Order: sequence, then structure tokens, then C-alpha cells
Amino acid sequence: MAHWLLKSEPSSWSWDQQVKAGAKGTFWNGVRNHSAKLNLMAMKKGEKGFFYHSNEDKAVVGIVEIIKTYYPDHTDESGKFGMVDVKAVKALKKPVTLAEIKAEPRLKDMVLVNNSRLSVQPVSEEEWRVVLEMAGEKG
Repeated sequence: MAHWLLKSEPSSWSWDQQVKAGAKGTFWNGVRNHSAKLNLMAMKKGEKGFFYHSNEDKAVVGIVEIIKTYYPDHTDESGKFGMVDVKAVKALKKPVTLAEIKAEPRLKDMVLVNNSRLSVQPVSEEEWRVVLEMAGEKG
């Protein structure tokens, strides 16, 4: 199973809002970058991703699960982009900040460190384990 990182500005869509969406989850729309689109297209049902607060907090705050694979994004007038559905799995015991991630040598190759603007990113198995460790979670 692959792992992912999905970024959202808390003022637009926060972890608390994702949690309130409950087991039915919600769509992850608004992606307008072709690299991020390819990542969305690669997602499989049941895979997990980090929920990352961008801009204001700059931290991994929770874990989501992909509950519906790629389909057309109803907010995209061009018809070129799609979305997936995700549900909240759990909040991390301790948010892991971008500064902490950048300071961790084992994460030097993480996409978040090297291409922090990409809104949907792959996360390697090792990166997943290290971030969970930093959050005080078991892998």
C-alpha cells in the first residue's frame, strides 16, 4: 500500500472539519496541478495519507484514508482534473511541523522537504514510519 500527504489550508478546510465529516468522509477537490493530479489518480481505496495543514500551521496533524478513488472534480470547469474521497482516521498525538521534518536527516528526500508547494504528494514507507515516530505514534 502506498502512503500520501494531502495539504489543506486550515482556513479553507481544517482537520477539525475533516473529522466532523465522519465516516462518510468528503471529497478532496480543487487540485489544479498535473503532478498532484497524477498522485490522486494513483491512490487506491484503503490507502492512508497524512493530513497536512499548510500556510498557517505547516504541520502534519492527522491521518486520512482514501475511501473513493479518482473521479471528475465537479468544481473544475475545464474537465481536466479530478478528486478522491477521504475520511479522517485519527489525529496525531503530536503534530509534526515542517521545521521538524526538515530538521530530521532521515526525511531529507521527502517530497515535502524538496517540493513543499505540491498539494498531493507520495510518502515512502520509511518516511511514513519516521513521521509517525516523531508524532509519538506506532507505525
